[in-house]
Amino acid sequence: MSEQEHYFSADPDVAFARTPVRCTVWGLDLELTSGSGVFANGRLDVGTAVLFRETDPPGAGRFLDLGCGYGVIGAALARQDAAADVTGVDVNARAVLLANENAAALGVADRFRAVLADDVDPGATYDEIWSNPPIRIGKEALHALLLQWLPRLAPGGRAVLVVGKNLGADSLQRWLDAQGWPASRLASAKGFRVLEVRRGGERGVD
Repeated sequence: MSEQEHYFSADPDVAFARTPVRCTVWGLDLELTSGSGVFANGRLDVGTAVLFRETDPPGAGRFLDLGCGYGVIGAALARQDAAADVTGVDVNARAVLLANENAAALGVADRFRAVLADDVDPGATYDEIWSNPPIRIGKEALHALLLQWLPRLAPGGRAVLVVGKNLGADSLQRWLDAQGWPASRLASAKGFRVLEVRRGGERGVD
């Protein structure tokens, strides 16, 4: 199994070593812990950095950090507003562990909880979904993932996704439109698109 494949494994078999990550997002200084076998070990990956830089903090609401990894998006969402309630979800047990450790270290464990995908409350809905989705799992699996979670958006809700242009961001936008999930481009930077996907037919400017 390659290092990349470990990111999408329920229980990576590489030796577990924690690595600190320090970053500033939305004006917030975050000190986090990443780990081996988890996406972007030891760093804030470029796509997620673009996502933060090209968006404004959303404020209060119920949020889903889809494919949370070690929890940087969920942590930032929880820190940016005291009325934000965040659920992180991942298939990687090690990622879930680290995300919860980071939430506790940042003092937001009461508002940011990470769980395995199968353990999410089946009735939960969200005002917004934020994600650097796992494009490399393949188009079919990615489409299935989005069709599984986008219906969790509350009426009028939105998803904010960052996707590499060379990894099919534009074709994904067209596919989302065709599936009845209107998608518009919020920004384009460093080879990435930031897409906004709306529920209820609401959309921004293409």
